[in-house]
Amino acid sequence: MEFALGGFLLRQDYQSGAFYWVFGYEKTEGGFIPIAGANEVIPSSSDYRSSPAPVASEEPSPVFSPLLFSPQIPSPLPSPNIPARDVIEYNPQGQLAQAPSQIRAVYLTGWSGGSPTKIEYAKNLARSGEINAVVIDVKDFSGTISYDTNVQTAQLYGAEQKRIRDIEGVIRGFHEANMYAIARITVFQDPILAKARPDLGVQSRSNLLEKNEEWVQEKPAFSVETLWLDRNELAWIDPAAKEYWEYVGALAKDAVSRGFDEINFDYIRFPSDGDMQDMTFPFWNEISPRREILSEFFAYLRETLPDTPISADLFGLTTINRDDLGIGQVIEDAYGYFDYIAPMVYPSHYADGFKGYANPAEYPYEVVQYSMQTAVERLRHYRFLYPERKIAKLRPWLQDFDLGANYDKVMVQAEIEATKQALGEDYAGYMIWNPSNIYTTDALQGTPFDAAAYQLRKKK
Repeated sequence: MEFALGGFLLRQDYQSGAFYWVFGYEKTEGGFIPIAGANEVIPSSSDYRSSPAPVASEEPSPVFSPLLFSPQIPSPLPSPNIPARDVIEYNPQGQLAQAPSQIRAVYLTGWSGGSPTKIEYAKNLARSGEINAVVIDVKDFSGTISYDTNVQTAQLYGAEQKRIRDIEGVIRGFHEANMYAIARITVFQDPILAKARPDLGVQSRSNLLEKNEEWVQEKPAFSVETLWLDRNELAWIDPAAKEYWEYVGALAKDAVSRGFDEINFDYIRFPSDGDMQDMTFPFWNEISPRREILSEFFAYLRETLPDTPISADLFGLTTINRDDLGIGQVIEDAYGYFDYIAPMVYPSHYADGFKGYANPAEYPYEVVQYSMQTAVERLRHYRFLYPERKIAKLRPWLQDFDLGANYDKVMVQAEIEATKQALGEDYAGYMIWNPSNIYTTDALQGTPFDAAAYQLRKKK
């Protein structure tokens, strides 16, 4: 049996009966013939900054197609020698009695969340200034979970590390200080789960060909060796892997039961860096738009957590770009599913020359103000189009770390003031990011922004 669709030829192996797709054929009156140029390597994705032209290979080579595998749900791999422990007995606790209308948060890693010194530091920021919330890593960029959960998958695959020994006590302490507690869960960048379950991970085309000589006729063996790695040598989960969605949902529910007031989802996107042409996916068919996959995931999160505030971290450029940046993120796609959208409008992350600024990091007010003003205009337009829907509020991540410029009191306050001015009556607060969890205390006192000092600084 042979059937052509969009340049792919569906063939059947008459010995095994398995169907497989081969790229590069079209149907004519004389049968199926190769498409001219079909021996080119077709990019499976593109970096949001640039898209390299296809590179011709000297010899035609098979192009791995995920269409052969996407209908199949792989069976779980044998678990490591980590016995699942008994269910942890604890008393589920409720959320903060009254959530603040404007949430002003600082970020803590899982290690900081388990450190009495860092916990007290965060509380002191609240006592002495305008901070009233904290974001704590429940699952970080490595896939590590910061406390012992009752999620069996996390237990079986060794994802837990007891960085926070008494998570309920930590949250209770923040609530007693009248602080709103947000659980941060990184999503599709998850090296731990990808290595434990490589059948769910983004795959490397070249590694699949190397490890599976007969991959055209047989389903290739996914393994740690076939995983695709990004520029930082980190593995990712296929965003279309719905079994993994359930894992993320279970972690979020566990966090809510411990008393967290909100769940913040980060890395809700396709990979953005590394050898993008080498990626292939066991579940995503690479035909459906990436944004559709993410929209389905957003809907799943809302359905899974109908009564819990949830927030989404998006690239800062989603505020101004209309495309999906090559990673599936379009800000309008998230507006209808989350309570808060958190664009990461770090000025240091904008390209040199943005809006005419040689070094955008030196212009925090202008960069944040332009980005958030554009985002709120799009939000209001979305609200006009869908008046019956509950629409998210904008609450950005702001920079409090030195990259491209020295971020002192004036620079951090410039970002906060820009957010207030851009959002106006829609202002809902902000979240401050510093990976070392050391913050510019005098910028968070709630004192008026010194515009003159900011202008003077720019002239230096």
